[in-house]
Formats: sequence, structure tokens, C-alpha cells
Amino acid sequence: MTTTGADRGAGGVGGWWWWGRRRSVVLDVGLAVVSALECALEGVGFAGEAGLPVPVGVLFGLVVGSVLLVRRRWPVGVVLVSIAVAPAEMGYLMGIVGLYSLAASEVPRRITAVLAGMSTVAVFVVTVVRLRQDVAQADVDARDFDPSGWYVPVVSLFMTLGLNAPPLLFGLYIGARRRLMESLRERADSLEQELSLLADRAEQRAQWARQEERTRIAREMHDVVAHRVSLMVVHAAALQAVALKDPQKAVRNAALVGDMGRQALTELREMLGVLREGAAPAAPAVPPLAAVGRAAAAAAEAAAEGDGPCLDALEGLCEQSRLAGAVVEFVVIGEARAYPPEVERTAYRVVQEALTNVHKHAAGAKVVVRLAHREAEVAMQVENGPCPSDAGAADVRLPSGGNGLVGMRERVLRLGGVFVSGATDDGGFKVSAVLPTGGPSVGV
Repeated sequence: MTTTGADRGAGGVGGWWWWGRRRSVVLDVGLAVVSALECALEGVGFAGEAGLPVPVGVLFGLVVGSVLLVRRRWPVGVVLVSIAVAPAEMGYLMGIVGLYSLAASEVPRRITAVLAGMSTVAVFVVTVVRLRQDVAQADVDARDFDPSGWYVPVVSLFMTLGLNAPPLLFGLYIGARRRLMESLRERADSLEQELSLLADRAEQRAQWARQEERTRIAREMHDVVAHRVSLMVVHAAALQAVALKDPQKAVRNAALVGDMGRQALTELREMLGVLREGAAPAAPAVPPLAAVGRAAAAAAEAAAEGDGPCLDALEGLCEQSRLAGAVVEFVVIGEARAYPPEVERTAYRVVQEALTNVHKHAAGAKVVVRLAHREAEVAMQVENGPCPSDAGAADVRLPSGGNGLVGMRERVLRLGGVFVSGATDDGGFKVSAVLPTGGPSVGV
């Protein structure tokens, strides 16, 4: 078959049998008409030689020539018909076009070679016989020229090659070109599908990155604001309780509330300032959320490199909770040393969030904060006892978003650490985390 994907893609014609384009129909019908007329004229001579009526020879020629109409669907049949009628000396156009169609089709090359050889032999034999007859009828002096020698075979061979070789070679070239174009088209289609899949995956990654950036921003904001605001609420409740009974203590609590509020605002302004600086030079093509996410990361890095929280600030953190009325014991095990900034910051945030949870859910309970320096890791644990039943502390009704433990776990796991939290046997709650430090030689 000579119709390929290129032919079908160039403008299909539904209901036109095996043709893919209208011009293919016109071409094949035209070739079939010309071939039928040629074979009809040659059928007159064939009828005379065979002793048949002329109309029979003409009708036979018309039927044989019209076989060229199916050259695209059955090229093998066209070549076989041309070989069969070769002794009748008709169908020269059908033989040429049939060989071209056969070579350009998807027929296996072995079959093409066999049929091309049969056609060549048939044409050569017919040409030799006819040429011998023509030479024998000519008035030639046998003493000067002997046609039975080299003349007839050589001329017959040249005539046979001239009829068969060009259409065969041209058909092979066209078939190879069509197959190449089809393979290139299939490769382009596959590349288009791969690009579509890559675009879908890129969109999924972008969506995941946006979600990750939202989570990172929320975690940073929570760590910066939640602890201090929680302590402010605790001090405000204590201030309300002692305002009339102990004015001096109320003044101290009010001063603490003001200090913590200013610290929270300062940290919030610093973070928002870094976010603005990171988002301002972003190109228009960059999604705003991606710029904010990068800015949040920059803010976290800036905090780590600058005045970010570290393990030395844990004592001050515990003191703030003591001032809020909590009983906090801070225990350090092992020799203190410097750790990478992200390790110290994560350890500080874990203790900070654990103390915030104590103020929210177990006001008045005793708290033990343990910090252990080990050979290749640092461990921290915040454990509070049960909330006193007589609760001298007022109910401050602190809201809880339910993301504190999740944020702590994410921070610890991101550094390859271990995080455990849960209730204790005596009715309290315990938060434990272990962070790898890379060995005792790691420093800042």
C-alpha cells in the first residue's frame, strides 16, 4: 500500500475506499483510463494474432488496463496482471506504474524483489522474441550482419532495463521518503505528548511548591507571634485578677505585657520587611506566591544568620514563662557547645511552642525543660504535670489552631531528627525531640 500517514493527514476523504486524498482518486482514475485505452488499442493487434474477434480483444484490453485503478490497494495484483499480459504485448503503462506502486508500498522487500525479477524476465523474453521476429523480417544481408549474435540480447537487455529500472528505483526512493516522514511525524507526536506530560508534572510541582511555601510562611508567623501573644494574654489575665488587690504587681504585669507586645511587633516587622525586600525585585512572570515563598525562606535564613533564636536564649524563654506565673525548671545535661544555626533555631522553636501549649492547656502546671548535649546530637524535652484542680490561675481561654505539634514535627523531621509527643502516665504531657548535629566538631 502506498497510502501512508502523510497522505491520510493531508486531507482525508471519508467514503473514498482506500484513497486518502481527492487528488489521489483523480490521479488513479486518470491513469486507469489511459491504461485502458492503451490496452484496448493493443488488444486489436492481439486479437488479430490470436485469431479472435476484434471487439473481444478491445474488451479484454479495457478490462486489463482498468486494473491500474487498484494499484494503491493491491500493487502485487497489478504487477502480476502486467506479467501475465506481457506475452500479448500490452499494458506497458500498467507495468511501469505497477512496479513503481509496488516499490513504494509497504509490501515486504523479498516479495518486491521476486515480482520485479519476474517482470524483468518476462519483459526481456518478450522483447527478445519480438526483436528476433522484427530482425528476421527485415531485408538484411546475413553475410554482413548476424542478428542472432550479440545484437538482439544486448538491445533487449537495454530496453528491459529502461522500462523496469527507473520506476522501480523511483518507487523505492518515494517509499523510503514516506516512511521517513511517517517516523518523523510519529516522533513529533510522541514528543508533543511528552511535553504535555512534562507540563502537567511542572504544574503539579508548582502547586506543591505553592502549598509548601504557604506552610512555611504560616509556620514562621506562628513561631514569631504565637508564643509572645500567648504570654501577653496570660499576663493580661493575671493583671485583671490582681489589679485591685496588688497595684504594684499589676503595674509589673502591665509592663511585661507592653514589652512582649513590642518584641512581637519588632519580630513581625522584621519578617515582613524581609518579605517585602524579597518580593519587590521579582519579575512579572514569577507568581507572587512563589516570590513570597522565597522571601520567607530568605527571612528564615536572615534570622538564622543574624539575631535568630539560639540555645543560649532558652533560659530567657523559661524566665518569661516564670514571670507569667508558671513553675518552670530548666535542666541542662552535658557540655554546651555551638551547633549549626538551623539546629539551634529548631531546638528553640520546639521548646517555645511546647511552653506555649502549656500556657494554653495546662495553666499552673509544673514544667520541666531538659536540654541534653550528646556526641552527635542534641535532645530537648518539655514535660508538664497535670493541671492543678484547685487552679489558682484564671482561665485565659487561649485559642488553639491545632497546628503547634504539626509544625514542631515538620521542623524536626526536616533536619532528619526524631519527634515524639503524647500524654504521660500522671496526666501531664510530654514533648521530646532529638536533632542530629553532625558530630562534636560542627560549629558556627
